[in-house]
Amino acid sequence: MKPFIYIFLFSLFTVSCHSQTKTSERPVVGGPCEGCEAIYEYGERLLASVDTLPNFTTTEPKLRISGKVYHMDGKTPAANVILYIYQTNRAGLYATLGNETGWARRHGYIRGWIKTDKQGQYTFYTFRPGAYPGGTEPEHIHITVKEPDKNEYYIDDYVFDDDPLLTDKKRRAMSNRSGSGIVQPIEKEGIFVVERNIILGLNIPDY
Repeated sequence: MKPFIYIFLFSLFTVSCHSQTKTSERPVVGGPCEGCEAIYEYGERLLASVDTLPNFTTTEPKLRISGKVYHMDGKTPAANVILYIYQTNRAGLYATLGNETGWARRHGYIRGWIKTDKQGQYTFYTFRPGAYPGGTEPEHIHITVKEPDKNEYYIDDYVFDDDPLLTDKKRRAMSNRSGSGIVQPIEKEGIFVVERNIILGLNIPDY
């Protein structure tokens, strides 16, 4: 009888441990995301709901990107969500100064971070990026999201509705992660204003 009891107890222990491992594991939200860890590279700065990217004052056309971040219901504002954006310069290059470290060596120095306020609001001041040399991709601004209780993940790039490179085929291919990234620039007092609201979890795998 004793060998049977030992085998039974060993099997029970193994199944129990395996079950706990499965239930404690959490899937990675959003799937693979090369470079998303750059969202942590803001260093010691205290993040606010507004940020101004490098070269904003000297580059045209200027952009003000703003909106609100909502929880999955599309109604409840999401506070303390970090947004990280990076983009090309007007020549379509991820410009570097030569002293970059980490992901800045790939993303360049034209990048910024904000943390949403209590109303979920955010604003970036930047300029319209140039398309990649060769003109195969629309002008775009990359964006990564970090919620307080989830891993970082990317959402659809900001792209511009009036960009001739944003073809119907490319529009149909968009995943609409956290909602559409297509924005319509409207000129107001010398700056082009775009608005984009973000819905956390919308069309995000394993959310």
